[in-house]
Amino acid sequence: MKRREFIQKTAAGTALAGLGLSLSSFDSLAGLAAETSKHLTILHTNDVHSYIEPFAANHPKNPNMGGVARRATLIESIRRENPNVLLLDAGDIFQGTPYFNYFGGELEFKLMSMMRYDLATLGNHDFDNGIDGFLAQLPNAQFGFVSANYDFRNTVLNGLVKPYKTFDKNGIKVGVFGLGVELAGLVDKKNYKETVYNDPVTVSQDMARILKQQEQCDLVICLSHLGYQYKDNSDKICDTKLAALTKDIDLIIGGHTHTFLDKPTVLKNAEGKDVLVNQVGCYGVNLGRIDFYFEKGKAASTQGRAIVV
Repeated sequence: MKRREFIQKTAAGTALAGLGLSLSSFDSLAGLAAETSKHLTILHTNDVHSYIEPFAANHPKNPNMGGVARRATLIESIRRENPNVLLLDAGDIFQGTPYFNYFGGELEFKLMSMMRYDLATLGNHDFDNGIDGFLAQLPNAQFGFVSANYDFRNTVLNGLVKPYKTFDKNGIKVGVFGLGVELAGLVDKKNYKETVYNDPVTVSQDMARILKQQEQCDLVICLSHLGYQYKDNSDKICDTKLAALTKDIDLIIGGHTHTFLDKPTVLKNAEGKDVLVNQVGCYGVNLGRIDFYFEKGKAASTQGRAIVV
């Protein structure tokens, strides 16, 4: 047990040692900020899959990219620029490296807590050790989980995973709800047990109405692990379809399909209004950043980009 604790503490310490940082250029927004009253920055990741360390310098696809320490350094530099930050994750935190095999998700949750994540949703791989394994690691997460279309009432996660959460950032009220992909066919039944999957479009309409009308949120975010887009003949619901079929959602932050977008896609919702859809690939090689500028409680403008870690 002592050896295990030593390895764990060493791994966590190494991961947050503050290594060097390389990032893509981000347009200066100082002039815009000066003209508006409030500025909110959304930072997000998805499908990190237990990638704690950066890729090797000779990796064929992601040379010298990623790593928790670099992401932590980048996040802190953005927080110094603008303290009104929400840090979100769109699922599949678990599974992909020996860190998960050895620690079962403990290290991932502890490091995310050290980076001060605000909220996450569950991906299908977050069930890989079963809902009991997920429950065992929850005390290590100093942030919440949301999923509105997974009904956990007859499971050990009942009441622990909420449908949504609201935040107040400098007087801007933000509502965030979660959506998960259908588990049947992706996850062994014994791992998700009595979890019930509900239609994400219907659930999203309910969530958006609650957050906009009852909670009076200025910004509604869907934290989705449905996937960005599938083939045209696919009946599977995805983020782009969700955006078109719903209303009152301002931003969909996605995961599951490992889709690399340089900037958010702007689509029209069921009322013809703009909704942003974003996803930043996988393995922690990118950090998504979306800046909202508000005038009198309403979003007046936005800027978004994927930042290379």
